Amino acid sequence: MKNFKKLSALVLAGAMIFSLAACGGGSAETPAPEGTTPAETTPAETTPASSYKVAMITDYGDITDQSFNQTTYEACQEFCTENNLEFTYYKPNGDSTAERVAMVDAAVADGYNVVVMPGYAFAETIKQTAEMYPNVSFIALDVGEADLNPTDENGELLGEYYEVPANVYCAVYQEELCGYMAGYAAVKLGYTHLGFLGGMAVPAVQRYGYGFVQGASAAAAELGNEDSVTVEYVYGNQFNGDADITAYMDNWYQTLGVEVVFACGGGIYTSAAEAAAKVDGKVIGVDVDQAAIIDTAYGEGMTVTSAMKGLANTTKHLLQETVDGNFSSYGGKIETLGLVSGDDPTANYVQLPIESTQWSDSFTQEDYNALVAGMFDGTITVSNDVSVEPDAVVSNITVNSYGNIK
Repeated sequence: MKNFKKLSALVLAGAMIFSLAACGGGSAETPAPEGTTPAETTPAETTPASSYKVAMITDYGDITDQSFNQTTYEACQEFCTENNLEFTYYKPNGDSTAERVAMVDAAVADGYNVVVMPGYAFAETIKQTAEMYPNVSFIALDVGEADLNPTDENGELLGEYYEVPANVYCAVYQEELCGYMAGYAAVKLGYTHLGFLGGMAVPAVQRYGYGFVQGASAAAAELGNEDSVTVEYVYGNQFNGDADITAYMDNWYQTLGVEVVFACGGGIYTSAAEAAAKVDGKVIGVDVDQAAIIDTAYGEGMTVTSAMKGLANTTKHLLQETVDGNFSSYGGKIETLGLVSGDDPTANYVQLPIESTQWSDSFTQEDYNALVAGMFDGTITVSNDVSVEPDAVVSNITVNSYGNIK
């Protein structure tokens, strides 16, 4: 266990960075045109909208995972229903690149020409299929530069550099920003003993956690209670809960006195929620607004808030651009999506849910609006550097870093 107290050091990462270069996603970002639509667009293609057939492929979960797959599936289904387009989904038989490639092959063989893929696990799938099917448009969520071009511990590229082809669009998110919002909110709402339970220590999960620690640090500094705020920090090394992880969370809630856990990584939230239910503890959701899911299954009022990213908005936006003939303006790019408005938090690609966040006099919706405005204009800065240990991110609160449970 590492236990350090350090002064808050929030490094400018920019409220909104778009890149050419998930959960995955990497750094090494090169700025691209502001906004999710490039400044210059090419003339619309001539393919009729009715000619598009949309297929979604799940990663290693299914469309009832209450996270990435389900959100993406529902967004595709809703868009295609509204636009009278044919839609289906494919679930790989196993968690491997070969199985995911097989599903892409099946979708193309069945005549689907738009393929949506959620999650960093699709990086190798893209590399093996995109150029094989140049007439298919691939939309990949949370697949970043580090996933497509992994490096060794010395930063050396493993294999040849892979350049994103023109029929592939990748979106990654500034998870550190909504992670920050969640940590800030938790401390402002009066919680002083927090926990971060990550899935696997991939960049997207790490950014959530590092942002969470920074937000808690900033709120503690404002309240003048740095000495009272502690964050327990661990990874489950998997994206699902199980008896071992639940037992670990039992110890946090029952022995260490943790009040709220930010459960970040697919179905791993189930272990945090199971443990919280035994002691009337709290959790913070991730990726989507998980309040209804968690509260219904584990206890009313359990979910304090959720650190969300705009998976559904991204999916619908790219599908609309595709059927409008504008995919060529997006293909060949990896964009990092974050804040696009300082006035309307609901317009951003990273945010807290307005309806389900447990606002109070100590943290109101107006306080949240001011927080977002400060992040957007650069008054508040958040580091996305995950190269250091979690307990080295801040220095004015206590961060106990435990590595992996498994």
